[in-house]
Amino acid sequence: MQNISRLLESGNSITAHVQGGQRPHGVVTLSGAKNAATRMLAATTLTDEPVVLTNFPTALVDVRHKVRFMRNAGAVVEINDASATLTAQSDGYGEATFAMANGLFPIRTTYLLVAGQIRTSGRARIPYPGGCKIGSRGYDLHLMVWRALGCEVNEKPEYIEVIGNGFTGDRINFPISTVGGTENALMCASIAEGTTEIVNAYITPEIEDLIELLRRMGAEIEIFGNSLIKVHGQKILSGARMAVMSDRIEALTWIVYAIMSGGEIRIDNVPFESMEVPLIHIEEAGVDLMKSRTSIYVHPDCLLAGSVQPFELACGTHPGVISDMQPFFALLGLVANGTSRIFDYRYPERIGCVRELAKMCGEGRILGDVGRITTHGAARLKGTRVKSTDLRGSMALVMAGLCAEGDTVVEDVHMALRGYNGLVEKLMGLGVLIEVRES
Repeated sequence: MQNISRLLESGNSITAHVQGGQRPHGVVTLSGAKNAATRMLAATTLTDEPVVLTNFPTALVDVRHKVRFMRNAGAVVEINDASATLTAQSDGYGEATFAMANGLFPIRTTYLLVAGQIRTSGRARIPYPGGCKIGSRGYDLHLMVWRALGCEVNEKPEYIEVIGNGFTGDRINFPISTVGGTENALMCASIAEGTTEIVNAYITPEIEDLIELLRRMGAEIEIFGNSLIKVHGQKILSGARMAVMSDRIEALTWIVYAIMSGGEIRIDNVPFESMEVPLIHIEEAGVDLMKSRTSIYVHPDCLLAGSVQPFELACGTHPGVISDMQPFFALLGLVANGTSRIFDYRYPERIGCVRELAKMCGEGRILGDVGRITTHGAARLKGTRVKSTDLRGSMALVMAGLCAEGDTVVEDVHMALRGYNGLVEKLMGLGVLIEVRES
């Protein structure tokens, strides 16, 4: 068995060699959602008492990097891969004083590590946020949050420094809806003195998970509609235990892969309540999904007319189709019987994988313009060498390679591996082989 975690944590580029034409057959159990787990992990630094997170995606590289940061800053974090459980004790967590240069912590949500450091030491140091290059993803709104709650913020050459004698509640009015900003504001406000009002908040299912954990820890949080949150800060939060929600993006990934490949996959622990609209679009494309209370079964007979039907959809904010799902609907469009269009209003420049997919399906079959992807199916995919552009785009290339004629080499596949917990093992469980090695 390849040691994928070791390869990912090395920071080196990784390549996948994929044999096309493999038909998956078996069961996939969804892992805890990446975006929920990494935020909930950061929330464990807001209390001196133990926090236990179950259904936790322990193998994700972003998780491992964040755990390494927390341990270096004094937290005790225990990971049980067998039971998918993480236990954190942060009574010793404090100001980070170790070197953070040279990409040692290449994760997007470093800003969530500030609140815990301010709580214990009054000073926080974090690496600049990393993450996929899918358009404008600045960190100015995080600086705004810390300053609005009474802290001094300094942008150093190698890190961001935040200084404050705790947080003081105030009004935070985001100029745009922001997932990261909302998460950061929630964490800081939960331990602030007084009440904080978060205006134009973006409440996704993963943020609802974070709010539930904070409430279990003793935070007082009120939600009004879908964009106003009031947080009544608490001086001391307690420990808690909670399961991480299943990953809705992973669920869609396996559904589309089963449809494309003509295989048979049962997906267990499906979070139906958080992906109602995406599933409606799948079904309106002529796919009759077989559902139980917690599972979806996809097989060739699900195609009512024998093929996927062309469609149009727009990516935006939850509860609609979110931008992370865009590459998978583009793949669905490639195998559809006609012209499909996918519009992305959230990240209009997220079209990097289109160029790479075009190498596999011939000229004119997939076209990308700012904010729009057009596919002309049904395309015949052929294996070749392609290069990953972002996390979800990388996974789309892996899926295309598995369904293509011949072999495909996916460069920089570590982008996909860092977003899918146990990806190689799950593929092997479906009878699908993929070779992963350092470039």
